[in-house]
Amino acid sequence: MTASRPHLFGMLAGLFMAASLCFAALVVAGAWTRISESQVVSVTGSARKDVRSDLAVWHASFSTEAPSLLDAHKQLKSDSSKVESFLSAAGQKTYLFKPVQVSPVVERAKTEDGEVARRVGYRITQGIEVRSSDVDALPKLAGNAAQLIEQGVTLSSEGIDFIYTKAGEAKVEMMAEATKDARNRAEQIATQGDRTLKELRSAKVGVVQINPLYSSATSWEGNNDSSSLEKTITTTVAATFSLK
Repeated sequence: MTASRPHLFGMLAGLFMAASLCFAALVVAGAWTRISESQVVSVTGSARKDVRSDLAVWHASFSTEAPSLLDAHKQLKSDSSKVESFLSAAGQKTYLFKPVQVSPVVERAKTEDGEVARRVGYRITQGIEVRSSDVDALPKLAGNAAQLIEQGVTLSSEGIDFIYTKAGEAKVEMMAEATKDARNRAEQIATQGDRTLKELRSAKVGVVQINPLYSSATSWEGNNDSSSLEKTITTTVAATFSLK
């Protein structure tokens, strides 16, 4: 027996509605799954450590001038001996003489034809690098270098670099501390929403900054201060945690 037309339309409408409800349920379930999986908290943790430099490097140079290159070299050799004696008397054994640099000494004079330059001699310059783990004694040594000037040595002090040689180890340690700090921050945020952390999804280490003590200066490349004896090392970790 053939079903009446109204009854057929009713069956089709019912099937269509049922299919629509099933499709909607699937869509809602999929949407809920995506929302659930995307429930994360992103935080930035930090770590800070104050350190004291354990290596000092004093940079200096001395030079001589003479009409001839040979005379300038003889004088430089004599001055080098005075510098070595000065360092030995101070108990300093770790130093390095750098290659010499030779440049002409030019004198300019005005004539009827204009200004004329002529070579009147030579200047020889030699750099020296002094290293010491006694970061308090080396600055005093550099200050006493005036004794060399009194002996006729034309000495020029170019400053002291203070270095923390264990910076690499400190960075690794501080990255772990920054990650721990990030987790603590994330836990505090999750607690406010009656949630708990599930797992660490991602972590990105920021640029490490080594600054003079109490300084908070930053740069994209990362600072690496060598001017101060006392330093502060800071680093950050941007972390993302999933939530239960």
